[in-house]
Amino acid sequence: MNKPLQHTTGDTMRKKITALLGALCLVTIAACGGSDTATTEETTADTMATTDTMTTEAGVSLAGVCPEIVTFQTDWNPESEHGFLYQMVGDGYEVDAAGVRVTGSLIASGFDTGVKIQVRSGGPAVGFNSPTSLMYQDPSILLGFVSTDGAVQDSGEFPTMTVVAPFNINPQIIMWDPATYPNVKTIADLKATGAKVRYFGGASYMEYFTATGILDKKQVDGNYDGTPANFVADGGKAAQQGFATSEPFYYENVLTDWAKPVAYQTIHEAGWTAYAQSLGGTPANIAANTECLKLLVPMIQQSQVDYVSDPTRTNTLILDLVTQFNNGWLYDAGQAAAGVELALSNNLIANSPDGTLGSFDMDRITAFIATAVPVYSTIGAKMKDGLTAADIVTNEFIDPTITLP
Repeated sequence: MNKPLQHTTGDTMRKKITALLGALCLVTIAACGGSDTATTEETTADTMATTDTMTTEAGVSLAGVCPEIVTFQTDWNPESEHGFLYQMVGDGYEVDAAGVRVTGSLIASGFDTGVKIQVRSGGPAVGFNSPTSLMYQDPSILLGFVSTDGAVQDSGEFPTMTVVAPFNINPQIIMWDPATYPNVKTIADLKATGAKVRYFGGASYMEYFTATGILDKKQVDGNYDGTPANFVADGGKAAQQGFATSEPFYYENVLTDWAKPVAYQTIHEAGWTAYAQSLGGTPANIAANTECLKLLVPMIQQSQVDYVSDPTRTNTLILDLVTQFNNGWLYDAGQAAAGVELALSNNLIANSPDGTLGSFDMDRITAFIATAVPVYSTIGAKMKDGLTAADIVTNEFIDPTITLP
């Protein structure tokens, strides 16, 4: 049920990318513009005229500014956590079940932008390769899910620039049975109980928890397989990782073998404050598509606002994709609706401290880098020397007027 971390670590992934890079000629997606021979004055005038045209009541056009197909790479099968992307897929979409992707008109607040959108599923659909590795393999992917911790870890070899944060708080949690552990209120409280804590091996946050003494190394178990079987079998004696947007509803309302509440805390609240479900790209693609991103990023911000305000249509689309993909991923209407409700009630989708939906708190990222670099140093990650927040995220394309009511 539970998906693994969106960021794949280790030498295996890097070797795969290196081999593929040797066979690929990396090209950037050039944004369409005026003639090369145009004067600065003519270009400026054309841009102003185009802007006037694109901001009419018919909506904003991306035609001639963005790629003909704007491609996004997610980290898992279709689910409500990705709703802000599927919200932009217009009716009459085409489903590629074999490729586990959907293509349709890119719609922004109900208006056709003149280009297409393609949303590609990740996780098992792509052999659990991370979106970052896939973007380096295939430059046609404009933006993919990039977590802040992944961006730090990969900053030396496979850098990314992240441009918008539809989620303000990472939904990842550690959960436990409140009946078995009535006095446990936080992840740190689990240490005194000695309870086993299951997680997907290689998770950087667990390195942080054990290095700082939040949890004991002897109690953590990196063999979690993503299913509820062991949690149910041992009657909740062990804790395990999950997502605040998924497991609390699923375990109580869908999983008949459990059918009762679970307690949890986000890893963010426990000190690992990385952004997740954010969208970023390779530096080459970001640089080549700045004019596109100036228009596209505000659309993504507004799409998240529109989606959580009324997720009905988009959740229907998500469930249709789950049915058509038919790849073993089980997801129903109750889970989709609960995912939105839990994201809002847990303040996972929320305005940043500056009041904007989708912007990055640069002070928070600076503090996270200081926390994360020592953790990644111990596992031999090749990070950029002197890494700063500006090396991995930008608010350049953010529209500060877009907020969650």
